[in-house]
Amino acid sequence: MPRSSAPDRRAFAARARAWGVETSWVDAAGRRHQVPVATLEALLAALGAHEGEAPPEAAPPSLGPPRRCHLPEGLRTWGFAVQLYSLRSRRSWGLGDYGDLRDLARWSASLGAGVLLLNPVHFSTPVAPVPPSPYSPSSRRFREPLYLRVEDVPGAREALGADLATLQRQGTALNDAPLIDRDAVFALKLGALRRVFRHVAAHDAADLDAWRSSQGADLDAFGVWCALAEEHGASWPAWPAALQRRGSREVAGAASRLRETARFHVWLQWQVDRQLAAAAHELPLLHDLAIGVDPGGVDAWLWPSAVARGVHVGAPPDLFNTQGQDWGIAPFHPWGLLAAGFAPFADVLRACLRGAGGLRIDHVMGLARLYWIPPGATPRDGAYVRYPANELFDVLAAESVRAQAFVVGEDLGTVQRSMRRQMAARDVLSYRLLWFEDDAPALWPQRALAAVTTHDLPTVAGVWTGADLRDQQRAGTRPDVARNTELRSRLARVARLSEDASVADAVLGAYRALSGAPSAVVLATLEDALAVAARPNMPGASREQWPSWSLPLPLPLEELSELPLPRRIAEVLGRRSG
Repeated sequence: MPRSSAPDRRAFAARARAWGVETSWVDAAGRRHQVPVATLEALLAALGAHEGEAPPEAAPPSLGPPRRCHLPEGLRTWGFAVQLYSLRSRRSWGLGDYGDLRDLARWSASLGAGVLLLNPVHFSTPVAPVPPSPYSPSSRRFREPLYLRVEDVPGAREALGADLATLQRQGTALNDAPLIDRDAVFALKLGALRRVFRHVAAHDAADLDAWRSSQGADLDAFGVWCALAEEHGASWPAWPAALQRRGSREVAGAASRLRETARFHVWLQWQVDRQLAAAAHELPLLHDLAIGVDPGGVDAWLWPSAVARGVHVGAPPDLFNTQGQDWGIAPFHPWGLLAAGFAPFADVLRACLRGAGGLRIDHVMGLARLYWIPPGATPRDGAYVRYPANELFDVLAAESVRAQAFVVGEDLGTVQRSMRRQMAARDVLSYRLLWFEDDAPALWPQRALAAVTTHDLPTVAGVWTGADLRDQQRAGTRPDVARNTELRSRLARVARLSEDASVADAVLGAYRALSGAPSAVVLATLEDALAVAARPNMPGASREQWPSWSLPLPLPLEELSELPLPRRIAEVLGRRSG
C-alpha cells in the first residue's frame, strides 16, 4: 500500500469521510478499531480521490420512482432451496442443469410449493478452468450457459445426429464421479453447443437478432469479451493493453474479426433465457444476487468506472475468523455508480429479475457499506466504504416493481439497525434462521424469509450426528466446539428430540418447528430433505481442504422425488396455520 511521509491522521480522516471511507470499525466484541492512515490513503486512491478534490455532487432524485419493492399482499408460501449444480438427474451431464431445474420446479409445485430458491446462476467464464463458486462470477449481468441442457436446445438433435447418443453416454458417465467436475462438463457441453450453433446459426439469425435488440448494447460487448477471452484468457488485465479498453480501435477490429465467436456467446445467452423461462413457467424462481464480481471478469471490463479496481471485498476479523476474510471479488465503485446514474446496478437487477418471482440479495449490507481491502493488504487492514443506500434502494424498488418480483435481503450477522429500518420501509423481507435465532419460530417477524440453514452453514444431519464438527476439524477451520454443542442442544430443544432420535426425526422436527413461523416465505434445503450431513460450502477452507460448491446430492432427482422425507417436509410446511 502507498504510505505518506509524516501523515496527518486528522486531515486524512476528514478527507476519507468526505469520500465515504469510514475511519474506524467495531468488532463483534464491541471494540472499536482505528483504520491505519496507509489504508485510508490506499482507499482514497482506489476511489480516485485526488488531494484537494471534492467528491462529485449527487444528482437530483428522479421524479416519482416507486419507494417500495413489490410485495404481494398476504404473501405466505414455502419452497425448496437448491444448489443447481448438485441436482443431478439420470439425464444430467455431470451437474444439474436447467432441465433438471424445470423438473424439480414441476415436482415441487405438485407438492404445493410456491417458490424455488436457487444459487446464483451468474456467468462464470467462457474458458476453462471453471471456477466453482457461484458467488465469484465474471458477470452478474449475464447468466451461466454451463447449466444448459444440450438436448433441449432447438436444433440439437439434427445438428449432432448419431453423435448425440455418444455425447449423452459421456455426459451421464460424469454423474458417477463423487465430485462435480466442471471442466469436464465444460469441454463436453461447449463442444456440442458450438456444433449446434453452426448448424442453426443461419436459420435462427432473425429470431436471435430480435432478442439481441431487446437486451441492449452490453450484450454484444459481452460476446466480444468472451471471444477475446478465448484468445487471451479469462482475466482481461493480462490482455494486451489496447484490448483492455472496451471502446478502443483494437477492440472494434477484434469484434469484426471474431464476429462469429462473439455471436456464439450471445446465442448461448439466448438459450439460457429460454431454458430458465421454461423452469419459471412451472414455479416462480427466487434468484440469488452475489455481492461482487471477479476483478478480471467481464463486468469489470464492461463498466470500468463503475467497478472498483485493485480492491477486494471481505470482512474484518471477528470471533469466528480472527484474521478476517478476503473474498477476492471486486465491488461496485460508489462514485462511479453515481456518475453512471446507477445504470450498471439497474442492469444487473433487471437481468437477475427477468422472469423471476423474487430476488435474494446476498449480504444486503452491501447496499449501505462494504469492507474494502486495499491492494496487497490483509483483511485486518481494510475499512468500510459507504454507498448511497437511499438511491440504491430506489433503483431496487423500481426494478422490483417493474418485474413484479419480491425482494429478500440476506441480513444475517452484523447488520446496522439503520439497514433493517430501511429494509422494512422498502418492503424488503428480512432473513431468519433456526441456527441463529434465540426466539421460537412462532415469534419471528411476518416480513421475513425463514429457514433452518443456508449453503454456508451446517445441515440438520450435520449438526445432529456431529459430522459437521468433524468436517470443520478435517478442513482445518478451527471450529468452536462449544458453539457446535450449543447448536445441537438448540436443535434438540426446538425440534423436541430425544437423544436417540434418528436423523430423519431431527430433520422433520426442525421443519415442523419452522412451520410455526408466521414469515412470508419458508424454505427447506434439498440437503436437509435428503438428510445430507455435508454443507455445500465451508467458509475459510481452501479448495484442497474442502470441496466447496462441488458436492452433488447423493441421489438423482428421480429418486429424490420418490422418497418419503421430502414429501413429509412438504406436508409439514404446507400445513402452516394462518
